[in-house]
Amino acid sequence: MQIFPAIDLKNGQCVRLFQGDFSKKIIVNEDPIAQAKSFAKSGATYLHIVDLDGALEGRPVNLEIIQQMKKAAKVPVQVGGGIRSMAQIDYYLQSGIDRVIIGSAALTDPDFLQAAVKKYGSKIAAGIDAKNGFVATSGWLNISQVSFLDLAKQMEAMNVETIIYTDISRDGTLTGPNLEQMAALQKHVTINLIASGGVSSRADLEALSELGLYGAIAGKALYNGNISMSDIVEVEQSAY
Repeated sequence: MQIFPAIDLKNGQCVRLFQGDFSKKIIVNEDPIAQAKSFAKSGATYLHIVDLDGALEGRPVNLEIIQQMKKAAKVPVQVGGGIRSMAQIDYYLQSGIDRVIIGSAALTDPDFLQAAVKKYGSKIAAGIDAKNGFVATSGWLNISQVSFLDLAKQMEAMNVETIIYTDISRDGTLTGPNLEQMAALQKHVTINLIASGGVSSRADLEALSELGLYGAIAGKALYNGNISMSDIVEVEQSAY
């Protein structure tokens, strides 16, 4: 299982949020470039970067920083946050980013997602952020009436190859991932699934790995020491 250390960017700094609440941010590193380099040096093989400013504004606010992070880390990088146009995707991918995550627009503009997948294939991932099983959009500010399972099935029909699923209610809470929902997704679709939200320990990563998932994202637990990069490397290697 591929494990992605997460770096969330706000105002040019690495931050962590609690349940996606922008008013409850904690700065974990003022230097995101150094953070990316540190993760890679400690064994990270792929980074997950979210432009939180971009998620709110609908444009790649932290693009230059992300480019520098990728250059410093020298490992693959997937990026999400406010990606709502083909021009943004073109720019990210042409600048060396390995995979782009389409989040809110996956629900609100399925034609855009379809066009992106048709043009770039596996370089496009779709993000599903949900609360109580219903999809959230616009930086988690709006909750729809669409089931996460229904949206996942629609994405599969569009030939999306990778879905990143975040349970908002668990994100940043260290209460453990939603194994039930991840297991339901694994049964519902046959594409690559990445779990996000709530990971609090090495045991959580091992439990996700046992579900047969393609990947998992580790954020807050990594910054506060509940999980070490050694844990990540060992769980990754044991899953292959």
